[in-house]
Amino acid sequence: MASAAEQLAANLNFGAFAKAEALKKRIWFTLGALLVYRLGTYIPLPGINPEALASAFNNQQSGILGLFNMFSGGAVGRMAIFALGIMPYISASIIIQLMTSIVPSLEALKKEGEAGRKIINQYTRYGTVFLAIVQAYGIAVGLEGGTNIVIDPGMFFRIATVITLTGGTMFLMWLGEQITSRGIGNGISLIIFAGIVANLPHALIGMLELGRQGALATWVILLVAVVAVVAIAFIVFMERAQRRLIIQYPKRQVGNRMFQGESSHLPLKLNTSGVIPPIFASSLLLLPATIANFTASSGAPSWLTSTVALLGHGTVLYMLLYAAMIMFFAFFYTAIVFNPTDTADNLKKHGGFIPGIRPGQRTAEYIDYVLTRITLLGAIYLVVVCLLPEFLISATHVPFYFGGTSLLIVVNVTMDTVSQIQGHLLAHQYEGLVKKSKLRGKRR
Repeated sequence: MASAAEQLAANLNFGAFAKAEALKKRIWFTLGALLVYRLGTYIPLPGINPEALASAFNNQQSGILGLFNMFSGGAVGRMAIFALGIMPYISASIIIQLMTSIVPSLEALKKEGEAGRKIINQYTRYGTVFLAIVQAYGIAVGLEGGTNIVIDPGMFFRIATVITLTGGTMFLMWLGEQITSRGIGNGISLIIFAGIVANLPHALIGMLELGRQGALATWVILLVAVVAVVAIAFIVFMERAQRRLIIQYPKRQVGNRMFQGESSHLPLKLNTSGVIPPIFASSLLLLPATIANFTASSGAPSWLTSTVALLGHGTVLYMLLYAAMIMFFAFFYTAIVFNPTDTADNLKKHGGFIPGIRPGQRTAEYIDYVLTRITLLGAIYLVVVCLLPEFLISATHVPFYFGGTSLLIVVNVTMDTVSQIQGHLLAHQYEGLVKKSKLRGKRR
């Protein structure tokens, strides 16, 4: 089997891709869906003054709105119908995932397989609608509080904004599900990926133009390019890294024959929490700046102004809190999504055991021991990746921000999509070999 798989992998080429009609249809569907998403980010909300909005957003993009604008592909800055993006769905998914470890009824649903997963997904959709309505109403009130941003403020504008933004989020959620089922890759992740990448060419062109004008040193541009390449290679290496625990299954007897016990492994990813810790940490740290910007017209409290000054990009306190929060959320989220006790119980039910470790509680303790140590390495890796751009921006004054969180999302989504394309090509190649062998058998 191994040699056959290697032969298939070696035969993967552009010729095989050209013959894989089903794969090409999936890719075209994915590209078409992402094009629809990008067009939606340019359709503005009704009743908005674009010039006043642009002026107000420039004063607030250092807060959490700047982070959301990056994830939405500029839709927040333009206040488009997709301004909320897919973030309410992600927030609802995280909340439901956390609740499955706290609420016994949801934990029971999680263990029921496909039927339970469908019910949990339905709860996630309800949560998405609720969060989208709350956030959309908050945006409507915030826009009315700005100077001449809303042409005709009032309840009608608020209702229209809530319906439009909530509808945009639900459409994106549906579009993401369609990409997942009929296209290539994870639809929700690809939508976020498209939003982040969409702003990158404009930022790079702006940086090169500053270099041409002499406003930015050539060595700074080269340093940014080198750091980006090294960071991408480092992320790819670390995201693929895993600790494999050997799982042994006992010998079994069928009739008069004794079969040798099988050996397998339990893969534990170095970064189990993914990009959740940086997103949570960034959101919490940028929250004071956002509140201060919204209350600037009415006069922000002195303590809030001092807090914003201390938590500015590049400050020592910001770096320390950012690193501490990433470490905390890495351990917290890993503890939520991976339960060593359940894993040990499942191994015991199927007769599997780790050599040298007794099944049951001792196995759970050993898995937890290993997981804690590799999670520490994963958390340090996330801190390095996320703080490196902060140090670079602070030291060189690069005029655009492309943080470690964005880089993690882009690299992870790219790796996942490429692996799915390779899987489809392998399946196509295998089907071709099977058909050829059947034809040869008929001729004989």
